[in-house]
Amino acid sequence: MRARVARGLRVAMWAVLPGEVALVVCLVAGVRIPGAVLLAAEALVVGMLALEAYVMWPLYAARRRAGDTRREAGLAVVRAAVPVALRRLIVHEFRALRSLGLWTVRRRHRIPEGARPFSYTEPQTGIMWAFLFVSVVETVVLALVIPWPLVHAIVLVVDVYGIVIILALHAAAVTRPHLVGADGALRLRYGALFDLRVPADAIASARVERRFPDGGPVRVDEDGTLDLAVGSQTTVTVELTGPVEFVRPLGRHGSARTLRFHADDPRAVVAALAAPGRAAVPPERATPPRVPLTPERTAPSSPPAPPA
Repeated sequence: MRARVARGLRVAMWAVLPGEVALVVCLVAGVRIPGAVLLAAEALVVGMLALEAYVMWPLYAARRRAGDTRREAGLAVVRAAVPVALRRLIVHEFRALRSLGLWTVRRRHRIPEGARPFSYTEPQTGIMWAFLFVSVVETVVLALVIPWPLVHAIVLVVDVYGIVIILALHAAAVTRPHLVGADGALRLRYGALFDLRVPADAIASARVERRFPDGGPVRVDEDGTLDLAVGSQTTVTVELTGPVEFVRPLGRHGSARTLRFHADDPRAVVAALAAPGRAAVPPERATPPRVPLTPERTAPSSPPAPPA
């Protein structure tokens, strides 16, 4: 019975929490909400809390009896009640908003001493500014055409918050670059959505290689290749000595033996990853450069034989 109620709570979280967040944002912005709406929202929240207490209190008590601290037991209850995808989305959003503050003061997120940062935002910068422009235009147009004050205020708050989120997502990518540590370790990041640390001894080789993979920004092939694309392209390929584990943006786990990612200066990344005993290109994949035959440049002919 409690298990069925817990599953129902997970589904209700997806439906209720976004509405509660929107309601809080509107109240903070000074939007006048009808009393009936507030009363219904409060009743819904009280009912959800009562169900959560009914389902989750035994779990909390069991964890406490097992020796967990209050914080550990509380986190266990949250993990059991809130879907992992929803938890990660909320965390990503808070991290992106924090990155917006870092971007404003021209700081970057946790760059250790001796580590070299490498940006990757160049292919998406134009797209993000285009999205921002369209969002601003949409906000202005809707503010002019919506005649109902309550709907006008709610839409305005949501649109302005959407503009802030667009800026925050771009700021997260700017303030969280890829890193190559002083020891040759690699840290791949995609804003606040993805973070993968690769030890130096797990890197077999690195090379510049431009590809245009299909799918989303974080994609794993069946052969164990991770594509971390920006603007639908990758420019660096890193071969590993063994599979590394990572967590996808919504919480699913995966592993990869080949990493393909984008960097604005791929040659600098490959040079930073190069170390004694590590080839920039795997010997089995190295191929001599092909020189195109053009009227101005032809294949060299063999020198004439010396006279007898």
